[in-house]
Amino acid sequence: MMSASLPSNPEGSFSRRDIFVLAAAVAVSLAVYLIACALSYRIGFPLDDSWIHQTYARNLALRGEWSFLPGQPSAGSTSPLWTVLLSLGFLLRLSPYTWTFFLGGLFLFGVSLLAERNLRFTVPSYKPAIPWVGLVFVLEWHLAWAAFSGMETILYIFIILLVMNVLLMNSRNYLAVGMVVGISIWVRPDGLTLLVPLSLAVVLMNSRLASRLKTLLLLLIGFGIFFFPYLLFNLIISDNPMPNTFYAKQAEYILWQSSPLGERLLLLGFQFFQGVTFVLIPGFIQSVISGVRKRSWGVLLAAGWTIGYAILYVMRLPVYQHGRYFMPAMAVFLLLGLSGFLNNFSVGWILKTSLVHRAFIMILSTVLMISCVFGVYTYVQDVELIESQMVDTAIWVAKNLPPDALIAAHDIGALGYFDQHPLVDLAGLISPDVIPFITDDRRLAEYMDARKVQYLVAFSGWRPALIMHGEQIHIVDREAENIRVGLGSMAVYRWSLP
Repeated sequence: MMSASLPSNPEGSFSRRDIFVLAAAVAVSLAVYLIACALSYRIGFPLDDSWIHQTYARNLALRGEWSFLPGQPSAGSTSPLWTVLLSLGFLLRLSPYTWTFFLGGLFLFGVSLLAERNLRFTVPSYKPAIPWVGLVFVLEWHLAWAAFSGMETILYIFIILLVMNVLLMNSRNYLAVGMVVGISIWVRPDGLTLLVPLSLAVVLMNSRLASRLKTLLLLLIGFGIFFFPYLLFNLIISDNPMPNTFYAKQAEYILWQSSPLGERLLLLGFQFFQGVTFVLIPGFIQSVISGVRKRSWGVLLAAGWTIGYAILYVMRLPVYQHGRYFMPAMAVFLLLGLSGFLNNFSVGWILKTSLVHRAFIMILSTVLMISCVFGVYTYVQDVELIESQMVDTAIWVAKNLPPDALIAAHDIGALGYFDQHPLVDLAGLISPDVIPFITDDRRLAEYMDARKVQYLVAFSGWRPALIMHGEQIHIVDREAENIRVGLGSMAVYRWSLP
């Protein structure tokens, strides 16, 4: 699915040493992240959502049901495939940390292999002594953070790069790539966006109408094999074709969608270009210029998807949690940015000198190492926040509140895993009936009263007009990052609506 003008390097195969280097880099990276967490507070996950997946996975493995609360089927998991993979760890009687970090490391290793393979294929001059492109992907802090977050993000990035390799490496197996896109929907609904560049590639790279129609049909058949069961799965669980999170996020962040686009794009750029992505902006631009000159449709479509995906994201959802939702676009940007620089060591507007080569490697390595340290620090801070605020609060709730008390909460992950109380989810993941008024404090309060909620668990700075109706009976006294941004500490309130 690439134009014939793109050269290839069929000799760029992996050696056992290359594979060992990348695997060792992943293992060392994981060890550094976990040791830093253990020394700071304790090992954990940097997101409360990670515990949502763990809870669904545990119930699936041990109870054979798709539920967050035992006996109550719900569509609160955005990534059914990731949940299923996590459930294998419970079947094997492994701790959730052991199995989840293994999966994250495995897919980070896979991402590094795909990136390394792509550059060896598309850049004939790239014949490294060590697989340093793969090492960039292992060490890039956003990707490492994603791999060790307990979330599906790194699996999704792996699938994205798999599809982009199809675009960039002239693959013709349209049925198979359609199936990969269909599988991606089971990881994140955003995988639908992959159909756009693939469909355009079919149109642009096939001159005959009959060939285009046949190829598109194969692509859609492969996609439909996995997509239609996904729709059926959600319809059975929730009477909606998409998971509850798809609708809840759109409703909760309606104010973000009405904010000035310029501000949103500025925040996107600030998050997107933290680290080596900033260094690779000229390389990405050169990849696009080269793609235009050579009519390399795969390169142009991959670049178009990267830009479009990031903009589409920022149009709908806020830039938070280090931009974890647009990290897949960052991975493709890295790939094209590195490709643009490497190609220009042979041709293009950068002079063909070893001095330029060494200067680029030095700058890239320096920024990569600095961002690695920043990434470890950021990850440790995030884990400490979740463990000290969410997990410790959930454990307190389990020990101190009446066992039959109904609890309302906005962040339900740790509560679902470490506590067995019935829950009302104010974020709408397992209580989708709150979605129509998810931003209305008055109606939420009335809803909680109608449901006879007895306790509210929330950050002390979250929705002041709502929590003012509660009597605080417990608050985390440990200093946390969110205190400095106005959310305060996690607290437990006895609920009472006047």
